[in-house]
Amino acid sequence: MHRRTFLAATTASAAVAALPATVRAQPANPLLAPWTGPFGGVPPFDKARVADFAPAIEAAMAEEIREIDSIAGNPAPPTFENTIAALETTGLAGNRAGTIYGVWSGTLSTPEVRAVDRSLQPKIAAHNDRIIQNAALFRRIDAVYQARETAKLTPEQKRLTVIRWNAFVRGGAQLGPAAKTRLAEINGELAGAYTTFSQNLLIDETNYVLYLTEADLSGLPADVRAAAAAAAAERKHPGEFAILNTRSSVDPFLTYADRRDLREKVWTTFYNRGDNGDARDNNAVIKKILKLRAERAKLLGFPTHAHWRLANNSMADTPQAAMDLMLRVWPAATARVREEVAEMQAIADREGKGVKIAPWDYRYYAEKVRVARYDLDLNAVKPYLQLEKLRDGMHWAAGQLYGFTFTPVTNVPVQHPTVTVYEVKRGGRHVGLWYFDPYARTGKRSGAWMNAYRPQQTYGGKVTTIVSNNSNFVAGAPGEPVLISWDDAKTMFHEFGHALHGLNSEVTYPSLSGTRVFRDYVEFPSQVNEHWLSTDPVLDRFALHHRTGKPIPRELVDKIEKASTFRQGFDVTELLASALIDMKLHLAGDADIDPDAFEREELAKLGMPAELPMRHRTPQFQHIFASDGYSAGYYSYLWAEVIALDAVEAFEEAPGGLYDKGVAKRLHDNVMAVGNSVDPKLGYRAFRGRDPDVKAYLRSKGFPTG
Repeated sequence: MHRRTFLAATTASAAVAALPATVRAQPANPLLAPWTGPFGGVPPFDKARVADFAPAIEAAMAEEIREIDSIAGNPAPPTFENTIAALETTGLAGNRAGTIYGVWSGTLSTPEVRAVDRSLQPKIAAHNDRIIQNAALFRRIDAVYQARETAKLTPEQKRLTVIRWNAFVRGGAQLGPAAKTRLAEINGELAGAYTTFSQNLLIDETNYVLYLTEADLSGLPADVRAAAAAAAAERKHPGEFAILNTRSSVDPFLTYADRRDLREKVWTTFYNRGDNGDARDNNAVIKKILKLRAERAKLLGFPTHAHWRLANNSMADTPQAAMDLMLRVWPAATARVREEVAEMQAIADREGKGVKIAPWDYRYYAEKVRVARYDLDLNAVKPYLQLEKLRDGMHWAAGQLYGFTFTPVTNVPVQHPTVTVYEVKRGGRHVGLWYFDPYARTGKRSGAWMNAYRPQQTYGGKVTTIVSNNSNFVAGAPGEPVLISWDDAKTMFHEFGHALHGLNSEVTYPSLSGTRVFRDYVEFPSQVNEHWLSTDPVLDRFALHHRTGKPIPRELVDKIEKASTFRQGFDVTELLASALIDMKLHLAGDADIDPDAFEREELAKLGMPAELPMRHRTPQFQHIFASDGYSAGYYSYLWAEVIALDAVEAFEEAPGGLYDKGVAKRLHDNVMAVGNSVDPKLGYRAFRGRDPDVKAYLRSKGFPTG
């Protein structure tokens, strides 16, 4: 999952420059000062103090308003340079402070940080509205927009003008005074609700820990046991084994634990996050968010929040286009689930334990099917998947495709001792920095994601990017390598694809840089990058046994390849169920929704198989309720994967396969380097020679293409 830095994520649009400014006020606050040090300056993580967050951001907001007022009040006639380009130079100190604040909020959260979050979020929302609703500023933006065809702008300048104008219109710049006031109130209430939702979820993920004894661990591989022991020791439970309430801890347990009663307990705790009827229950806040979003959409002239989110802001453009794609795939996915369940039930029946496959059984019995059908035990794969070796493999593949080299550096501060930093070069030229934060810790939200600490640009001088990848692997015992699953390895390559999107950026203006593209396009580069994991050069060089150093055997690789369509019913259905509920929630308008009941009833209408849940149940659906982020946009993962698999076939059709230099150059030139400076539909056509075809997706999943 791609994540922008905190302040950038709070703006009305990705194209609107995030908060604050080149702040001259309060230079003593280290969060406000321009970054110093090597590589064009680096984030001063070593100087960050929670006490500085609120003063820095409030000062930066005030300074940005002065900058905005200066642009809006310019007596000269509006031009691209004195209006649209001038906006690119505002908000810089807020971006710097917001980067550090966002890292603390997402990966180093404490009660003190959460208190700052609750205080600041409504103020930030009000600040963003104040900019969007500045009538004098919008008149200047509109004047440049209306003259864009005659003003001799470059294609990139015209694109930026259109995106900036659209962001202001979508944010309510054309509303009357009363509507603007109400819109600002709504955005402030939403900001507070998003914070409440996120903090409730983080507390549930942090506080629920299942401690086990050796006798409870039947079936668990040695590396899973070691990670559970380390997690327990970290929490002052030496001699016990901790199963944390995060996906990276839960999934291996559900896959291998023989104790069905414990699988049920772990599954229930995980899928009840935010839904326990206590002070942290998220159902009421979800109901509030949905009502506020529906009211906002109507104020802005759209029938629903889904229509507002997608119009002029996505490749799909309409909710119906997104629904059409999802409902085309849904029948094939659920039909495959029924086949998978039948195979699993047959094995369970032969065991004679009276088991009827339930959600907490799916992963466990699916592994038994995998072994029976493909003679593939993923426990035999895991010893070859060392976290650090795979990191090196990602770097190597990126070098083959894009000419990058990654070199560790130690002369920059980091936010935590387990974070490492690499300088990225191409042809000996500095391109950017890559921060790697792989391990779970208390106060770190679950999942995996990418951040851009600083976007690439050339406007006003060359600025190189700084990106990060973040995940939640459980560290093993000291001196022992961290072994990860095949699925986790794919996730690593996926998130690294986002980082590569940022590192490849070669645009002029920061608002168009790197991953600042449409939501249903941003997952395309990351999903493409997953496919280099399974290539022979990566596996032969970097999938090395952690004890013998020998590469993964060819016969094991062949089994992985033959099983590539295994469990696709589960994987596609759990994701699509979440995407469909997301869209249905936001197409319901201002209906009075009980989130739990809506989820249950709509899934029943869809014919959701009882043996598996949504990937993200509504009370824990951070993608859509922690911000506007992926709201009415979780379909993006399917939409982008359709594009990605079509792009992979372009490589497979070429003489050099996935390492074909010509196809890689076309991908770089038309997708990876252009950011949002080119309409993604046009960029993809330039790469592929046509629009994407859904049949590549269906073939990859083993679904019928007719």
